[in-house]
Amino acid sequence: MREKEPVEKVIYFEDQKEAYSLLGGRDEFIRVFQENFDCQMVSRGDRLEILGAPEEAGAAAHVLEELQYLYRQGTQITMHEVRYGIQLEKRGEGEVLHKLFSDTILVTAKGRHVRPKTLGQRVYLEAIRRNSITFGIGPAGTGKTYLAVVMAVAALRTKEVNKIILTRPAVEAGERLGFLPGDLQDKVDPYLRPLYDALQDILGLDMYQKFMARGIIEIAPLAYMRGRTLEDAFIILDEAQNTTDKQMKMFLTRLGFGSRMVVTGDLGQVDLPRGVTSGLRQASEILDGVEGIGIVRLAPLDVIRHDVVTRIVKAYGAYEEQQKKQREQRQARRRRQYGERAEAAAESEVKA
Repeated sequence: MREKEPVEKVIYFEDQKEAYSLLGGRDEFIRVFQENFDCQMVSRGDRLEILGAPEEAGAAAHVLEELQYLYRQGTQITMHEVRYGIQLEKRGEGEVLHKLFSDTILVTAKGRHVRPKTLGQRVYLEAIRRNSITFGIGPAGTGKTYLAVVMAVAALRTKEVNKIILTRPAVEAGERLGFLPGDLQDKVDPYLRPLYDALQDILGLDMYQKFMARGIIEIAPLAYMRGRTLEDAFIILDEAQNTTDKQMKMFLTRLGFGSRMVVTGDLGQVDLPRGVTSGLRQASEILDGVEGIGIVRLAPLDVIRHDVVTRIVKAYGAYEEQQKKQREQRQARRRRQYGERAEAAAESEVKA
């Protein structure tokens, strides 16, 4: 059978800046493409030539065309977009790239278009749109908090809600900070810094300060939520893995008319004392399937930080799974030994 002749695909660039953005510094993106597709890529000024088998060259060209579309929509191309686009193409899901990359949620104060960067993130955003309460559970770097803030600002802009309420349990990650000076906001600021950073990035510093001064953005420590009914508000509970079961139930029952809640957390980073049940873990089990509540579990594939972060998350996940299996084996061995001793004692009594 005759082998298929190599074919050439050509991608044309508008200028050198576009070529640099799509090919990466020192052609680092080209190397990733050539590692994943059986093709050769040659950059020639205003164009990129792709030579290889029809399926391979076509697949590589399709990903590059989608990245080019994304770049022309105002998004900076990073290694994440390149690797994720390649992964989808190789899994036979390349057709969803265009829709994924073209779904703009809002435009930040600096003109940056915010879009879901993975299929998991798109599912998460759709769940927030559909449900009154949404749980976003997943490892660090999956965009749980940032996208929740984006959706809150989008709802505020369209007047679906009148205010944004941010809250988070004040639990340190394995260290004691002691008594912090200042008023209530000064005391909770260190815990809510990721939410502040996201709001400032989206709104701009001036608008952020204006909304804070007018109470449109409210900071409410979790302990202060008891007794309130939150209406016409978008409420975000961050780091929810560090809530207790009672705190979580109290928080969820604050939901009022016209409000939406997003609860985010990473069950791999629980900082509660040993023996204390995580409210996030319990709620995600109890409320699974309840109408009006969405539970989205993001995976290491949805991590959009440095590549090494994804590998760290996977390594820790594998280690924790191994530790869990070893604990289960030890418990099974102890139960077996206890059963054997009980049998032996029963036999001794019969003989006696």
